[in-house]
Amino acid sequence: MPILTSYDPINRAPLGDVPITVPAQMPAVILRAKKAQKAWSALSLDERQQKVVQAYERLTSVEDQLALLISKEMGKDYRRADYEVTGTVQNAAYFTQEIAQALKTESMGHNGEMQYRPLGVVAVISPWNYPLAMANNLLLPALVAGNSVVVKPSEETPLVAELFVKTLNQVLPENVLQIAHGDADTGKALVNADINMVAFTGSLAAGKDIMASAASGLKRLVMELGGNDPLIVMASANIDEAVQFAVASSFENTGQMCTSTERIYVDERIADEFEQKVVALARRYQAGPWDQHNVNIGPIVNPKQHAKVLSQLEDAQIKGATFLLGNPHYDLPYIQPTVVTGITPDMLLEQDETFGPVVAISRFTELSEAIERANASPYGLGAVVFGGAGANAVAEQMEAGMVAINQGAGGLGPWVGAKQSGFGFHGTAAGHRQFSQLRIINK
Repeated sequence: MPILTSYDPINRAPLGDVPITVPAQMPAVILRAKKAQKAWSALSLDERQQKVVQAYERLTSVEDQLALLISKEMGKDYRRADYEVTGTVQNAAYFTQEIAQALKTESMGHNGEMQYRPLGVVAVISPWNYPLAMANNLLLPALVAGNSVVVKPSEETPLVAELFVKTLNQVLPENVLQIAHGDADTGKALVNADINMVAFTGSLAAGKDIMASAASGLKRLVMELGGNDPLIVMASANIDEAVQFAVASSFENTGQMCTSTERIYVDERIADEFEQKVVALARRYQAGPWDQHNVNIGPIVNPKQHAKVLSQLEDAQIKGATFLLGNPHYDLPYIQPTVVTGITPDMLLEQDETFGPVVAISRFTELSEAIERANASPYGLGAVVFGGAGANAVAEQMEAGMVAINQGAGGLGPWVGAKQSGFGFHGTAAGHRQFSQLRIINK
């Protein structure tokens, strides 16, 4: 049986193995899922919600183990890894209740009702940067809605997913939740299988492939496809608050976050002060192993991603950017906290998602210029505006699914992207219902 080996991003030492689900095995996986789904969907909505809560209660016995695996597999410092785990476990009861409430049958007067019925088999394809939380956000509504689920986790973090699914399956009925490990071939086999929906978080390129493959069967899709989030800092902004957000958002999770601030456009009237304070704050960050005291920037997840960040930094240097902190040359596996200014539209740092601890700054003279550049991207996940009077008007012009003023984007409603950052959405009642089939009954 072929195996997938998980590697420590710090030294590439093997951490453990899981069995690969090869494409030839996928039909049997789906057949088991279909059989299990019939009995699972026959339970009442409340019964399913209670069973899922019971399953998540089992995770309390492995919280420390899950957090340690997140740190080891992707390099996230233990404090952040523990927060990801505890948030997932402790919020399960609330979120499953919210999902069940969203899926309750609604009356349409005396003679009709709207029902939210299961779709069937749902594939959940989850990323490595939040290996527990992101899988959970898609898995929970799919299960409570009465679907069976096949999880295909990132090959970078298989051990986290394996423990997560194994623990839940101590309570869930057999084959209601299955896991399929492997690389892109496994993912493609799952998408091409006889399933009803794909819930995916990952790259734009992979999302386009999934959409094309799903078209023949008109499979339902919920996809979050990354971002290249802009931050506009107006002259009226509270500079200290804008600086704090800019650095924290650029460096959070080593910059390996879909809503990380990737591009900063600052009014030239305050740019000198803004940049000086950004550098001063960025110097306080330290890159290193996740288990060392005071380290808050971990390793880049793998050599390929490390090389991608360096290529963008080298491109910026060649095209005239100025490095206020750091340089384009870092040895594996770390990217030290880096601050670059003078970013122009032709640079990769402005065009592409970086996924590294880089603060990329550009100055503007007219707000219209900043808005135009902020919107000049195929991505549209999040966008942030820092400013006083007029900030609302600027925010209204941002082409993103989640826009915030003087705070981070996301968290108040569905997790939704505009343009090529998303197809469908998840979270809150409207998002939970995307994992079900709406049925109208006229009596």
